[in-house]
Amino acid sequence: MTSNTQPSAESSQEVIERHEQAARELIQDRKLQLYIGGEWVDSTGSELLDIYDPTTGRKLATAQAGNDADIERAVTAAWRGFETWDDKSVAQRQVILSEIARRIEARQEEFARLDALDNGKPLVEARDDIDLVVDHFRYFAGAARTLEGTTIPAEDDQHIETVREPYGVVGQIIPWNFPLLMAAWKLAPALAAGNAVVLKPAEETPLSLVEFIREIDDLIPDGLLNIVTGYGPEAGTSLVEHPRVRKIAFTGSTEVGRGVMKGAANTLKDISLELGGKSPLIIFPDAALDRAVEVAIDAMFYNAGECCCAGTRLFVHESLCDEFTQKFADAADDIVLGDPLLEKTEMGPKISPRQVQRTERYIRLAEEVGGRIVTGGKQLEDGRLAGGYFVVPTVVEGTPHRTRVAQEEIFGPVELVFEWSDYGNLIDRVNDVSFGLAAGIVSENISTTRRAARDIEAGNIWVNQYNEFPAGQPFGGYKQSGIGREIGKETIKAYTQTKTLNFKVD
Repeated sequence: MTSNTQPSAESSQEVIERHEQAARELIQDRKLQLYIGGEWVDSTGSELLDIYDPTTGRKLATAQAGNDADIERAVTAAWRGFETWDDKSVAQRQVILSEIARRIEARQEEFARLDALDNGKPLVEARDDIDLVVDHFRYFAGAARTLEGTTIPAEDDQHIETVREPYGVVGQIIPWNFPLLMAAWKLAPALAAGNAVVLKPAEETPLSLVEFIREIDDLIPDGLLNIVTGYGPEAGTSLVEHPRVRKIAFTGSTEVGRGVMKGAANTLKDISLELGGKSPLIIFPDAALDRAVEVAIDAMFYNAGECCCAGTRLFVHESLCDEFTQKFADAADDIVLGDPLLEKTEMGPKISPRQVQRTERYIRLAEEVGGRIVTGGKQLEDGRLAGGYFVVPTVVEGTPHRTRVAQEEIFGPVELVFEWSDYGNLIDRVNDVSFGLAAGIVSENISTTRRAARDIEAGNIWVNQYNEFPAGQPFGGYKQSGIGREIGKETIKAYTQTKTLNFKVD
């Protein structure tokens, strides 16, 4: 079996020209600067980083590679921005956050096309991302008023109350798989809580965030939001370890997350970590087969599998396994790979050659330990897209569960299928990984789904659906999948600290 691309007489040069035209329309300046203190400025160093189009493999832009001195400038500017922001009332902050949402919504198509160009995600998914960006800014505009203190019972001569106050300056580091959405997940609650921010975007995908800043520059006080592009070992580490940054929020791999945690320990700053996953999707024997296939396709191949909560371990009951696996593989073959700027495309490229190589290594590992490739297992063979970073949807069965390929995060479009019969053994295998970010259950029986949901060790569980992220729904992991929660009411509290006031009453 092989995955499909739509038949077309189009040449590779026509694909390149379409992307060049989009770049001319969407990228205001192909030499990106840092945004510090409300101004676009050059780095104190001379190092640059190149940003590539994953569909064509051609360079889109260059960005300044920020360093320790740039982070120092950004933190200093952020503290000045915090003073201005702290003087504003909650109502004033709400108005600004709501206006940010309105402006992004008004330019949804431009931002979606920019993420499709820079990240490679299909337009249909990119538009969903921007919808969620708008949703999250609106949600946290309202949530700003939920930061309430408490009164604590005390002796007659004392009055004890608490208030919640912002940290001041927080650092945020976001990944490349959801460029603007991950920024919104962090920026909206941090700003709603009253903080100023220094943010480092992923070096691969800063374009939509830069355009976001251009759009809202006139709305926010100078220094409230500062963007330092650069590499993780330099700019990221400097931000994490900076003594005047009071909190760090990071989304990325578990391996890098451990380093963030160690770096933050030097100054004992608070941290939020949303890390890797190896999420299970369980198909019960009473599942409606067509719906189960649809959920499984969404769980695994959404965003080309470059999703921390992707349902990469598919557990199918023995009574359905053969029929389900065939239908699932057929559905994977029907996914339309291609240019993400085209409406018909359902899956785009991976982000980089490095990620293609990583995915291919895991496919070979699966074969080495006895796994059988049902479909896929290779790069896309299409001359029109020869310069891009495409891996076709891949389904593998028969892989032992204790091997690396079943235990480690692949971050690519590779699904492992496991057959199960005994419920207790199923749950043992489902939980037998170091991750616990998410899980999915497909069953027509509410008692079955509730029992499984209780038994699975994961922070987010979808039932008869997958990859739904409405604002207000807490998202985060168990075990080595992270610390803290994103996008829920508790997130805004995580950007504050409690102060206790104890009054002597005469």
